[in-house]
Amino acid sequence: DHRHALGRIVIYSLLADSLLLLHFGFILFVGSGAVAVLRWPRVAWAHVPSALWGAWIEFNGWICPLTPLESRLRQMGGALGYSGGFIEHYVLPLIYPLGLTRGIQIGLGILVLVINLTMYGFIVWRWSGTIKRGQAHSRYARSPLE
Repeated sequence: DHRHALGRIVIYSLLADSLLLLHFGFILFVGSGAVAVLRWPRVAWAHVPSALWGAWIEFNGWICPLTPLESRLRQMGGALGYSGGFIEHYVLPLIYPLGLTRGIQIGLGILVLVINLTMYGFIVWRWSGTIKRGQAHSRYARSPLE
């Protein structure tokens, strides 16, 4: 049935696009989630392992497990590659840049660590300075892991 096949293509394409957006959101969270920790300290419980995972993937030259799943969903939807709409055109090159080499992956892993260590260093500095001034009631006075 033609409608059934078309429905299957649409569903798998939507699932692949949704997974791609989730993947992109995760990458943004890995790189900048420490900023959220300033406002919501408990986010650190999710962010620290995510950032470590992101750096680990890059340092080891692995690919995220979401990547083959995205590819499989696209194949199940009848797509041969990443071409077509807005998501594929604008988001894919950010996640899968052309010319990604082992050296670039290691550089990305270092960048993830530097950004996050800097942000968490700022958070700890802010936290310790607030406590010393006797402002323990401030939202910044809490430990990032409370």
